[in-house]
Amino acid sequence: MRFSTTIILASALAVGGSALAAAKAPKDERYEIKTVGEPQSCIRRSSIRSTDVIDDQTIDFRMNNGDIYRNTLPNKCSGLGFEEAFSYKTSTSQLCSVDIIHVLDQTAGRLDTRGACGLGKFQKIEKIRKDQDED
Repeated sequence: MRFSTTIILASALAVGGSALAAAKAPKDERYEIKTVGEPQSCIRRSSIRSTDVIDDQTIDFRMNNGDIYRNTLPNKCSGLGFEEAFSYKTSTSQLCSVDIIHVLDQTAGRLDTRGACGLGKFQKIEKIRKDQDED
C-alpha cells in the first residue's frame, strides 16, 4: 500500500514583510553548536516535534525526545530564511536526505510554494548557551 503525506512546517509565516526580516538577529549567535555522532540519512517523521529555520541553508528539526537534528542543505534555498516556512511530501514514514522541500510564501493572503530545494543529511547537535554574564 502506497500512501502520500504532505506536511507543512512553519516556525513563523512572514508577518510585516521586510520590517520583520530587518529585526532578526542571527539565531545561532547565542549558542555554541556541538555535533554528536555521525550524520544520518533519515529521521522518523512521527518523531518531529517542530522545526526552526536558521537561514536559507539550515533547518533544525526538534524531536519529541528533545534531540535536535540539523539539516544543512547542499545549496541555498532562496527565501527559506525570510519566510521560515516550508512543506514536503513523502510516501514513507521517514524524512530523508533525498527528499525535497518547498518554501512557503504567504503573499496577499495566499499561500504559495516557491522552488524546490533538496535536503542534506541530518546531523544531531547540541546547542550550548554561551555565557551572557561575561563583563
